[in-house]
Amino acid sequence: MDFKEFRELIRSNRSYRRFDESRRINIKTLSELIELTRYCASGRNLQPLKYRIVEDADERDKVYPLLKWAGYFSDWDGPAVGERPAAYLVQCLDTTLTANCLCDDGLQLEAITLGASTLGIHGVIIKSFNAVELSKVLSIPEAYKPLYVLALGYPAEEVLITDTDGSHDADIRYYRDEAGDHIVPKRPLSEIIIK
Repeated sequence: MDFKEFRELIRSNRSYRRFDESRRINIKTLSELIELTRYCASGRNLQPLKYRIVEDADERDKVYPLLKWAGYFSDWDGPAVGERPAAYLVQCLDTTLTANCLCDDGLQLEAITLGASTLGIHGVIIKSFNAVELSKVLSIPEAYKPLYVLALGYPAEEVLITDTDGSHDADIRYYRDEAGDHIVPKRPLSEIIIK
């Protein structure tokens, strides 16, 4: 893969929130995506993150109402039936190893989402969820602290990047246009390099 191809992979790795719920993701594929995390850098090489796979329909139904879907879509409670994720990966910190995973969480989530997007699978990383109830419904051991929920599926929406006007206080809130496409404004390069 050359730099141009890698750049396009990064550009395609967006947050998707509506999926084709009829298309399943098998446990083997989910396990292979988690395996990618084994090759990520890890602070102090502790490798303290673990994953709970949620692909069973009953478990998915229990997880869904515990999630907050999109802060900027205040009038939207999340994907409708038929548009919900095919699976979730719950990223947990093994507190018997450390109380702080440093930056491992983001590195691993990016590895998973990049790997998934090469398979046509996309998702959204969710930080806002009921961790206590999630641990209960999934029987996650107390030593494992849920950090993020990664919702995955085959997309049923377009997610498009646009440029902001370049001003420091530009509106960066994502939105849906008249066609229902998810639009994500990004600051231009001139705004992110400190001169």
